[in-house]
Amino acid sequence: MSGANPTRRLVALLAIITISVLEPGCNGFFVEPVLTGISVGPAATIQTGNTVQMSAVGTFNDGSQKKLSSNVFWSSATPNVASVSPSGLVSGIGPGQATIMGASDTVAGSATVTVTAGNLTSIQVTTKDGVNDIAYGSSEQFVATGTAGGNPIDVTDSVTWSTNPGNIPSVSIDTNTGLLTTTSGPNTIVKFDVIAADPSTGISNQIAFTVHP
Repeated sequence: MSGANPTRRLVALLAIITISVLEPGCNGFFVEPVLTGISVGPAATIQTGNTVQMSAVGTFNDGSQKKLSSNVFWSSATPNVASVSPSGLVSGIGPGQATIMGASDTVAGSATVTVTAGNLTSIQVTTKDGVNDIAYGSSEQFVATGTAGGNPIDVTDSVTWSTNPGNIPSVSIDTNTGLLTTTSGPNTIVKFDVIAADPSTGISNQIAFTVHP
């Protein structure tokens, strides 16, 4: 090409450079990484009235990770237990567990926040419908109401339920919900205590109950 026109040689060289730059897979051609996963945390335990700041770390298809500071939509599966602000600040509302989710586009991650009753001073145990006895073959829901900071708060699902004595024929209680169930039993009356205990403070109370034929 020594005899070629210099202008034509320059045009040809520029064409080669342009093709090389636009060729797919070229290292000089930037491709935005795609978000493939989100890790949300921390999994925390807080008291009612307290807060914890959640964060979201994104994983991308090129293997990289980075904290997502924007474009994250926060939500709580049980806002009566824990609410979450648009910035990811979780507030404890009532005792229990809440799944906190952070989502960006179609990708999401979650963490569990446990809320305990803050400043709990006492627990009162009652039955849902106010009765103190049932017949074999029926059931009864017990309710635990705590006093925290001078205010009543439902702690039914956060206390541990049991009976005294512990093993009663044809009678059982769900340790998490306080639902007492019975099956067809003997032709005798059985009397026992139903106990609700807060696992974090050890505060407890009980109510006398009877199951009869």
